[in-house]
Amino acid sequence: MAVVLTGYIKVSRSERRVLQQYLAQQAQNTGQEPGGLAFEVNQSAEDDCVFTVFEHFSDQAAFLTRIKSALKPDFGARSLRMSSESSMSQPPNSLSR
Repeated sequence: MAVVLTGYIKVSRSERRVLQQYLAQQAQNTGQEPGGLAFEVNQSAEDDCVFTVFEHFSDQAAFLTRIKSALKPDFGARSLRMSSESSMSQPPNSLSR
């Protein structure tokens, strides 16, 4: 069953560029990983330090593979001071038919 992850990230103005670069790389990585269906980032028009992230995976295994790759030691945004919130869901069965 598909997995959808949505969330937001807020960083300081001085760290915004590092996060933008990191998220661009993660979007590229998701497209190259098996089961990575979508990775979208939207930067808030009201606060350019706030980013909404949407990820869609074919199944739980693809999601777990993605998490492992995002947490590798070379994780570019690791040193950022950020607040984040996310939620994970599975689409209704009617969407997977």
